[in-house]
Amino acid sequence: MNERRIGIVMNGVTGRMGLRQHLERSIVAIREQGGIPAADGTMIIPEPILVGRNELKLRRIAEQYGLERYTTDLAEALAAPDVEIYFDSQLTQLREKGVRAAVEAGKAIYCEKPIAESLDAAVDLAKLVVDSGLKNGVVMDKLSLPGLRKLKRLVDGGFFGRILSVRGEFGYWVFEGDWQEAQRPSWNYKSEEGGGIILDMFCHWRYVLDQTFGSVKSVYCQGATHIPTRVDENGDSYTATADDAAYGVFELEGGIVAQLNSSWATRVFRDELVEFHVDGTEGSAVAGLRNCRAQHRSATPKPVWNPDLPVTEKFRDQWATVPDNEPMDNGFKVQWEMFLRHVVDDTPFTWDFVEAAKGVQLAELGLKSWHEGRKLDVPALDLGAK
Repeated sequence: MNERRIGIVMNGVTGRMGLRQHLERSIVAIREQGGIPAADGTMIIPEPILVGRNELKLRRIAEQYGLERYTTDLAEALAAPDVEIYFDSQLTQLREKGVRAAVEAGKAIYCEKPIAESLDAAVDLAKLVVDSGLKNGVVMDKLSLPGLRKLKRLVDGGFFGRILSVRGEFGYWVFEGDWQEAQRPSWNYKSEEGGGIILDMFCHWRYVLDQTFGSVKSVYCQGATHIPTRVDENGDSYTATADDAAYGVFELEGGIVAQLNSSWATRVFRDELVEFHVDGTEGSAVAGLRNCRAQHRSATPKPVWNPDLPVTEKFRDQWATVPDNEPMDNGFKVQWEMFLRHVVDDTPFTWDFVEAAKGVQLAELGLKSWHEGRKLDVPALDLGAK
């Protein structure tokens, strides 16, 4: 069987997301299954070159996954003759430099979000990439989650009738780092290092809302730094300068109202770490990372409000499970496979730098809304103006 081996510079694989989701569960998994078939039957085999700032960590990762190529020199990696793709999962504040180097080298670009810390920088970078004519994409993994794919199937099938509202809950308790180790790195809580849950999660919420329910037209956000002092990786206390929770209300095209809470200071009392509850005139659904349950209008019970009597109805049992109906693989891996086919076969990949800039726009407007205490319109994004 013919093979098409594609060199991929993977910059930032020593970080949690770059290592687990992108290298281990995506690229290594694709290699272990023998690649993915291109349109002509050729097997596309990714050949990663690991790039980072710590050579010892890179060597250990390479040895763990049976890889041979790694370097701390980005220019050296980009110059390799078989390299066709540059991937970036570094800290946000380092991303622009890497992407610009990849554009200069003429490589296709795939990277994590947000693509920049500010809208001006995101628009500049998106314009640079678009003008270069290079294939490009940004990770929008939530859309490829099994639960969200089932939810989108319900939307596309007209199950909801007219959608009225979306309520979303995301988050979990991130330990402060004193008596238990924090699950997230300390830079997440430092605005000067690109941290903050608004910059992180509003980039996600933009593409989830836009591409599942309708374009975001306005935003009102209340942010908070609930835990003001944390302990870093070295055991030193530091002041959290970034928000660790955000409570947003979004108006969507068609009059849909979305309420999305994001928090690293909440204890989970739901089935999954993220859940979306959608109500429509003809039915409702609740979707998480993997599961989706629905209740049609014809099967909706008629509860009666009576606080003087105990509730006897088992409300969760009144919802039907939405079946998979298709293979449901890891969301990051699914998008990697789509981007590899985009590079090889020129198949569509709509999640590009322009869509990513919209996410940064919503995050910036969310921060502004919080600090000014008012609802803000979300204008159409024009790459010709900032």
